Amino acid sequence: MTAIHRTPQPVSRLPQVGTTIFTTMSALALECQAVNLGQGFPDFDGDPRLMQAVKDAMDAGHNQYPPMAGVPALRQAIADKLLALYGRAYDPAHEITVTAGATQAILTAILALVHPGDEVIVLDPCYDSYEPNIVLAGATAVHVPLTAGSFRPDFDRIAAAITPRTRALIINSPHNPTGTVWSADEMQRLADLLRPTDILVLSDEVYEHMCFDGQVHQSVARHPELAARAVLVSSFGKTCHVTGWKVGYTAAPRALMDEFRKVHQFNVFTVNTPMQHGLAAYLADPTPYLELSAFYQAKRDLFRRGLADTALRPLPCEGTYFQVVDYSGLPDAIAALPEAQFCQWLTREAGVAAIPLSAFHADGRNQQLARLCFAKRDSTLHTALERLKRHLG
Repeated sequence: MTAIHRTPQPVSRLPQVGTTIFTTMSALALECQAVNLGQGFPDFDGDPRLMQAVKDAMDAGHNQYPPMAGVPALRQAIADKLLALYGRAYDPAHEITVTAGATQAILTAILALVHPGDEVIVLDPCYDSYEPNIVLAGATAVHVPLTAGSFRPDFDRIAAAITPRTRALIINSPHNPTGTVWSADEMQRLADLLRPTDILVLSDEVYEHMCFDGQVHQSVARHPELAARAVLVSSFGKTCHVTGWKVGYTAAPRALMDEFRKVHQFNVFTVNTPMQHGLAAYLADPTPYLELSAFYQAKRDLFRRGLADTALRPLPCEGTYFQVVDYSGLPDAIAALPEAQFCQWLTREAGVAAIPLSAFHADGRNQQLARLCFAKRDSTLHTALERLKRHLG
């Protein structure tokens, strides 16, 4: 009897999810030899002192499993940083966990704290991992748009979206993709809104050290009332220009962190050891992250000056390393393209890859907007700007 080799048909947990726009546009950029200003990663190396610290850790034999929650020295360094910057004293033993990047931290927090039938409010446009994470937890994402044009939180609409099933709200400041930075007044309004509820806050703060023009990052850790109900997420990959290391962290009150760690220990268990030891040593000097805002503001300013010679209109950028541009001023045939098609056209014809803002909206709306990343060497930015000027000037 001939054996039949049959693969059972899976029932997808994420039937609406395909290849991400970031993968698609990066592949197209490579195919077209375009300058990739789409995916958000630097094209320059991290600090040589950090690389040496990691090498020293390897040479010292720190190559086996660390504690599940993270190397104690790194958790202490994170606690020291949060206290110095934001005034919140987190217990490194019970309230801080090192994660395999911020994306894993967000998924773990949602799986730990959100249950089937719950609702989680997300503010559109938003990072594309939020809704799939919510779906995997058996919950429903409730999309509330940020204000049109300025991309600020609309508290009346947030309040209207709250129901007895609302379990959590995800906020992100500085904001990817729009570069908006929440103000202290907005954080206070959030605290006022949530005060009579048991709603949790998941605060995505991976761009915390990239606030421009004197803006101050309003971490939930600055606001005791919010910190008491929040899981804070940040990223060493973003802060230290080492996105490929995939090391981040969470901070939260012990009751929340205890639940977080129950899931963390079974989806990654722990995070690579030598990087943790290297980061712990590197954080002894706060200068690199304290100077990061000025470093990226200079790149933002360079990029925006160059965009002034094109028909692309840059929207305000208060933080992150992303610049949103409006292409409605281009010739009608180009301006009429939906955002995804425009970004493909820009990659193929101008040799510069971007990400459509529609990819960050649940409804895929088209507003003639695209996101460009300026976390690149100045020479890379100049090359991209020359191409944009040549084709869109």
